Amino acid sequence: MTSVPSPEPPIPPENSLPGPFITQHTALILLTALVIGLIVPGLTFLNGTPTAGAVVAGALSAEPCVHL
Repeated sequence: MTSVPSPEPPIPPENSLPGPFITQHTALILLTALVIGLIVPGLTFLNGTPTAGAVVAGALSAEPCVHL
């Protein structure tokens, strides 16, 4: 039985660029958290809640999106 040597993988160039800073999935999750974090406190403030309470509501509503 004879074996055929496998071809060697190509060598990447030395000056190749690195990958993206963040992936598209990460950008989408962060953008979703940002939108939720801006809409919820705005609606909470318009409902009559003090500003500090609206900010806390926004932070608590956006936080679970980041931990997906």
